[in-house]
Amino acid sequence: MGDFNLALVIVAVVVCIIVFIFNVYLLVNYQHPDDANQAYFPKFVVVLGLSVAAISILMLPADVANRQACQHAIYNGACNLTLPMKDLWLAIYILDAVLVFFIIPFAMFYYEGDQDKTVGKRITSALLWVGTTAIVCGLVLGILYGLIGKVDFTVMHLSSSTTSFPNTWDFSSAQPCIGSGTRQCSAYSASASSEKTWTMRTTFPEYVVALATIVGSVLFAIFGGVGIACLPLGLIFSFIRRPKAVITRSQYIKEATELGKKAKELKKAADSLHQEERSGSKGRKWRKNVKAVEKEVLQLEEDVKLLEEMYPQGEKAETSWAMTVLGYLAKLVLGILGLIVSVAWVAHIVIYLLISPPLSPFLNEVFIKLDSVWGLLGTVAFAFFCFYLLLAVIAGAMMLGLRLVFVTIHPMKWGATLMNSFLFNVGLILLCSISVIQFCSTAFAYYAQATAAQEIFGHTLESLRGIRYLYKYNVFQIAFVALAGLTFVYYAAFGWRRKKPSGRFEVQRIRHISSEFYWINAVRVGWF
Repeated sequence: MGDFNLALVIVAVVVCIIVFIFNVYLLVNYQHPDDANQAYFPKFVVVLGLSVAAISILMLPADVANRQACQHAIYNGACNLTLPMKDLWLAIYILDAVLVFFIIPFAMFYYEGDQDKTVGKRITSALLWVGTTAIVCGLVLGILYGLIGKVDFTVMHLSSSTTSFPNTWDFSSAQPCIGSGTRQCSAYSASASSEKTWTMRTTFPEYVVALATIVGSVLFAIFGGVGIACLPLGLIFSFIRRPKAVITRSQYIKEATELGKKAKELKKAADSLHQEERSGSKGRKWRKNVKAVEKEVLQLEEDVKLLEEMYPQGEKAETSWAMTVLGYLAKLVLGILGLIVSVAWVAHIVIYLLISPPLSPFLNEVFIKLDSVWGLLGTVAFAFFCFYLLLAVIAGAMMLGLRLVFVTIHPMKWGATLMNSFLFNVGLILLCSISVIQFCSTAFAYYAQATAAQEIFGHTLESLRGIRYLYKYNVFQIAFVALAGLTFVYYAAFGWRRKKPSGRFEVQRIRHISSEFYWINAVRVGWF
């Protein structure tokens, strides 16, 4: 094995270890106190899912670096030093699909099962749900693969006759072929009638990856398009709406007293909902009230946090206020840097993907020039842009999740995240990570050419029967840019408005009772 490839393997192993340790750190610090020292299986699934998502994003830069190890080979097949990237891609994405559609649902059903049931009954109930899902998914995939599991490559049929090797060649633009002039051997001058469709059956693993990518692409176009704008603008407008000064004690007591009164009212409503659940009267109105209560949770937490920022308490109140000011300044700096990256992403999509032929390679050329400065500098920048896109998807999901009625809210809170919320968000990240890789391999096709990822996502996926037209006409890219533009307009119109405590009350979900309802305790607002 060559030195470069050995270094690549060492870097890959070290990065995987770092990713695993970082994900364990996130789990420990984000988990709810009620889940401490229990729910070990859901925690293992969370760490595994986050690690797979991060590694899948890093595999594309690794694929590019792996290709560079064979840059002196005459053709790719002549290089025996490359890692089996195509097999690794298929393995990681089959694992991704299994986690999203089977293991994570099982962990959620098990975790949300009735706590009064035995472990065996909870496992049985979760297996029944997941088994039903597996049968349905297996039948759908099998039928689809049997009927339309083929790829249709558009090729141009060119031919020419043979002749003895002459002393001189007599070719011209009017006669590019040997022999009869009726043949078509020039791709530039061939007529449209020379186009043919070459059909072949794809492998089942590639087909599963392709369908999972389609599902993820729908979410990616929505969440990514919104997130690419709201991620930096949210940070910038958070700085604009920041508290400018500390409020007086009397103002603080007045606001906190109002929140305390509202919390007591909600405590009564929560008791009533809990009583209705025990009596078995869980109709549509009850479910609607539960969702309304869950929606109120996030709003009060924001009100309480804002109130605490405007009136820091304790012996280190001045230090706390100074850290608050520095935090908002950091948001401004990160927001400006993020805005530059977001604008570069949108400009690259328009210049390189939506305009045909592309006006410029743009970021592709930037990465290539960075590689010429230092071997892996372009690869690092490439990895950063891919990771930023995944962060944008997460930001968009959080923003829309707070505003769409049909989206279940699973907030991620430092030190207060239940495992079912962890699992839901990990599933969302895994599902979108496939589309992020596909999108990056397409957007940076010039830089990532001849890689295993481009072979899977650039050729097979975009030629798959039944769905290739979504990629042929850039449906997802157009939706992405359109939603990004609408989000920019939204923030320009409403993002500058100062956010004040709403006077609305919220509660904190502290322990689940069944798969449909979480017992709720009122938030205690203490100001003494």
